[in-house]
Amino acid sequence: MRSITIRDVAKRAGVSASTVSRVLNHTTGVRETTRKQVEEAIRAMGYSPNHLARSLSRGYTRTVGVVLPDISNPFFPVLARGISDVASCQGYTVILCNSDGDATQEEASVMTLLERHVDGIIFVAGHENSSAFIRRACVTVPVVTVDREIEGLPCDTVTVDNFKGAYEITRHLLQIGHVRVAFITGPLYLSTARKRLEGFRQALKDAGIYDDPPILHGDFKYDTGYSLARELIRLKCGATAVIASNDLMAIGVVRCLQNAGFSVPDDVAVAGFDDIFVASMIQPALTTVAQPAYRMGALAAEMLLRRISGDAGAEPASVVLEPVLVVRESTQGKVGPS
Repeated sequence: MRSITIRDVAKRAGVSASTVSRVLNHTTGVRETTRKQVEEAIRAMGYSPNHLARSLSRGYTRTVGVVLPDISNPFFPVLARGISDVASCQGYTVILCNSDGDATQEEASVMTLLERHVDGIIFVAGHENSSAFIRRACVTVPVVTVDREIEGLPCDTVTVDNFKGAYEITRHLLQIGHVRVAFITGPLYLSTARKRLEGFRQALKDAGIYDDPPILHGDFKYDTGYSLARELIRLKCGATAVIASNDLMAIGVVRCLQNAGFSVPDDVAVAGFDDIFVASMIQPALTTVAQPAYRMGALAAEMLLRRISGDAGAEPASVVLEPVLVVRESTQGKVGPS
């Protein structure tokens, strides 16, 4: 069945195609009686304008793409909400892609977004091989990276001071008496994981602790936190506190320790990073570093929309937000024998 066109509507309404176009675009210069004739013809024929074609003819689609590494991680939906709220207020639609941290899926998502003629892309890297195809995308549309930096990329970036956040939470544990602190990293090809590990090491160094701390390598997932806590128990490394590079792993650590008969925080203190919504709900409530996820997303969207609206020639900007240490029950036990 042939699709109904703007010319079909014009013929039924007894007007020109350009008049129908002016009615569809809500422009002035159309008499009220003519407008009503056209609107009646549209309703009677069930005509639906091709918004994509119309937008492309003007050079934009009023859509932005967002690529996230793990939508099941509660940190990222809050970030996405910040993006969506700002974009929708400006009349933009958001297309959300989940890459599962897989480089092939990341590239496929970016290529799909470009094929759909998005006006710009907000990207959270999930893999060490992200830079090449994102660099190519930057040639086509404005790109803003969020949460994780990609070195040498010619685009705006919004991050939090991961080094400072890890430094502060390590210093907190040292100040309340912990000397042997274990650390569970994220994937070290990601800037967030590297900088959190650097902040941890620097806090120990500044406190005069030079012994090699127990460091285990994780992937930001709950199950990994659980299994690595089991490994710490097996190693009998003497750690009285554990810092995990994100809250999901920290919650896995808490659950493993509890299942193994340890008290958190009386036997082992546990801290995380992110302050996802469940961090305050578990027992004991989790000490963590709060990232302003919603604000990060909102700022990224604002930066992207400025680029789209004509600020494309300005130098790339980097916004680094402040983390906030949130002390809760998971680090409030006594250290050492009573």
